[in-house]
Amino acid sequence: MKFHQMHISDVEKALQTDMNRGLSDKDAEKRKKRYGENVLEEGEKPSRLRIFFSQFKDFMVIVLLIATVISGLLGEYMDALTIIIIVITNGILGYIQEYRAEKSLDALKELSAPQANVFRGGKKLKIPTKEIVPGDVLLFSSGDRIGADVRIVEANGLEIDESPLTGESVPVEKGTEPVFGENLGIGDMANLAFMGTMVTRGSGKGIVIGTGMNTAMGKIADMLQSAKESMTPLQRRLEELGKILLALCLVLTVLVVVIGVLQGHDVYTMFLAGVSLAVAAIPEGLPAIVTIALSLGVQRMVRKNSIVRKLPAVETLGSVSVICSDKTGTMTANKMTVTRIFAGGKVWAVTGHGYEPKGDFFYRDRKISPKNDPALEKLLLFSALGNPTRIVQGKDGYRLEGDPTEGAMLVAALKAGFHPERLAGRYKIIGEFPFDSARKRSSAAVETGGGKVFAVVKGAPEILLQLSERILWDGREVPLGGEYRRAVNAVLEEMGTSALRAIAVAYKPLSKRGGLSGDEVERDLIFAGVMGMMDPPRKEVRQAVKECKEAGIKTVMITGDHATTARSVARELGILSKTGKIIEGTELEKMDGEELEEAAKEADVFARVSPEHKLKIVRALQKSGAIVAMTGDGVNDAPAIKQADIGIAMGRSGTDVAKEASSLILIDDNFATIKAAIEEGRNIYENIRKFIRYLLASNVGEILVMLFAMILGLPLPLVPIQILWVNLVTDGLPAMALGVDGAEEDVMKRKPRHPKEGIFARGLGWKIISRGFLIGGATLLSFLFMYSRHPDQLAYAQTVAFATLILAQLIHVYDCRSERSIFARNPFENHFLNGAVLSSFLLMLLVIYYPPLQPVFRTEAILLRDWLFIAAMAALPTFLLTGTFYLRNQKRYDIMKEGN
Repeated sequence: MKFHQMHISDVEKALQTDMNRGLSDKDAEKRKKRYGENVLEEGEKPSRLRIFFSQFKDFMVIVLLIATVISGLLGEYMDALTIIIIVITNGILGYIQEYRAEKSLDALKELSAPQANVFRGGKKLKIPTKEIVPGDVLLFSSGDRIGADVRIVEANGLEIDESPLTGESVPVEKGTEPVFGENLGIGDMANLAFMGTMVTRGSGKGIVIGTGMNTAMGKIADMLQSAKESMTPLQRRLEELGKILLALCLVLTVLVVVIGVLQGHDVYTMFLAGVSLAVAAIPEGLPAIVTIALSLGVQRMVRKNSIVRKLPAVETLGSVSVICSDKTGTMTANKMTVTRIFAGGKVWAVTGHGYEPKGDFFYRDRKISPKNDPALEKLLLFSALGNPTRIVQGKDGYRLEGDPTEGAMLVAALKAGFHPERLAGRYKIIGEFPFDSARKRSSAAVETGGGKVFAVVKGAPEILLQLSERILWDGREVPLGGEYRRAVNAVLEEMGTSALRAIAVAYKPLSKRGGLSGDEVERDLIFAGVMGMMDPPRKEVRQAVKECKEAGIKTVMITGDHATTARSVARELGILSKTGKIIEGTELEKMDGEELEEAAKEADVFARVSPEHKLKIVRALQKSGAIVAMTGDGVNDAPAIKQADIGIAMGRSGTDVAKEASSLILIDDNFATIKAAIEEGRNIYENIRKFIRYLLASNVGEILVMLFAMILGLPLPLVPIQILWVNLVTDGLPAMALGVDGAEEDVMKRKPRHPKEGIFARGLGWKIISRGFLIGGATLLSFLFMYSRHPDQLAYAQTVAFATLILAQLIHVYDCRSERSIFARNPFENHFLNGAVLSSFLLMLLVIYYPPLQPVFRTEAILLRDWLFIAAMAALPTFLLTGTFYLRNQKRYDIMKEGN
């Protein structure tokens, strides 16, 4: 039923209740059995054990587990044990990050009020919120959280903060009259109050029309269960890599078996040899190094005010092509602030942010003290008088207690030095007429220390203009004629265009102290001026949006606020382009899937949208191929945050629901922090590519040197224990150091990676194969050279090959730091890498020259004269390709120069 369109009497009939007596206890019990408790249902929760075992579903991990079994069957127990340790460590690290990921509904339940005031059988009772049933009559007042969805039947100056559901920063005035219209959003239904929202002013009574999952909050809970977390680009790429490695292992096994059988070896022996080589082809340390690189990235991001809840989210940030951001509390401060004042015929600009009572007043770019202008001083004084709000300083700065609009007026007065505590000694409130949504104004009778009495009225400008006969203009009270009315309306129109909420202030002297009625106080007024206020954009966001745009990332604003407000903020932040579109929720509702996909590509701003719309927008962008980050802080943002490729919640102002649904939390609620996080994410992915390039090129080199030797009928250049040493020690340390490599200068000037880009894109596959081929070739040539000179010293030739392979890899690791060449970056920048290379080199010397280890690793001490040969062969793979790259680019440069 559309209760918002029904008259109160029809609502009573439909729900079979009485607004003055409520339900009987018997009726309430029957309805409880029929509708169930007023709680949010939970989806099936994964157990901690299930979360832990889910860490081992990754395809690459499965490949490693298969390799473990094979290694064990072949008797390579050390290899098998090492792989098991790596896999379990990887699983534990992932579990620690993710075990709390499914608590969104618990946080949602906490938003429900624990108790509520109801009428039952004509008596006012306080009952647990879960006992509320449809048809109950609820009573609520300032400070109460609404316990269910209700149709309001009485409203006394009632205003409700619906920002957790709609994102609208200003409390909504509530009434009782039916509301008509198609596709109305939550913010448009002025006669309904919703579960989880907060009463900020006044009081009211309402009939419960929805409980539990049949509330607006319940719909969000249902969407949270249906929103699926998509596989991250990193997870997709590692799965792809695992499949490639598995295919490579199978091909190698078959190839070695076939070659060996053709050369006369028995099938069983060659099968074992092929499987051994295939197992050696798998980079055992890759999942662990990926996890470590992501974990180190997490630590760096904490220092940049970001908390990562799920490890793969770090890399996903680097793939983001669209940021969908909520406006209120994310791009804006969610603190109503007076930025413009019209008083005495002049327009003043006010500086300062949020609730901190610091700021200046400017007239035509000239700073002026309010005490030097009587009209401005009077307006600010009146703003403080009869103001029920308080500004309190705490550990986290200044906070507001009370209504945001009154709070903004009080902060403006405080900036001028009007402190309520000091004013209390000079001015006494002797009568008050609270704000009423029908009257759209509030008023107070004030007595001065000298015994004079006057009235102060605050409210909607159009109402106060009607009630005023004179205006304070240029220091004088003059009749409010047509000329002055046009001037005031022009100011109001300009404020409206700038998305400012205008509140007018008027006053008048009173002839008596007592027996005053609202009508006497609020007529024949003197119009003092207007205060224009808004939820201001954060000052650092504009630069962050600009830098994201340079990085090829589109920023889209999604808000429950009105289009006018959204347009103003989006333009100020540089989000709304000249050709950019603003789409409202009512338009979006009429679109089918394909239309929404096209609209999502073109729109810069979505205004007046509901939680369902936000979810649809994110899904539409994902279908169009975008990697979507969704930022927000309210309950209304949670389903879209969970659906997005990377969900980002605000740490300070964010609700628990938004945080639990997110992958990333911004400690400082700063949109600009997202830019830093994206830069970190891009660098981490590039670092993952670097060590994949390094590890696989090294493994390709190891495989080829063994394979070529078998094809040529030569003795094995490396024994299995040497290959294991290279894989686990020499490869691992430098690869980990690549994981903490600093970002290249142009990392935020590049476009986001295509979501379908493979792990071997941008020439990485060719680099791995070509470098691996050259590393294997150089190692085999070193072996052949030494073996041909000393055929009776096989162990010495194998040791030379072992040293050549390690040195070639240690030189190659510096080439992996850049996609251009080894000379593109300063080799001494990465201290961890230099330390890792030095450690690997010293460990190699230990294995070669330390007598107790020589029989274990089948090595012999290398003569000093042979080290020059080894170094030259090891440097050949890297510098040969670097020289070719340099000459090719130099030739391209010369052609361009000639063309100019």
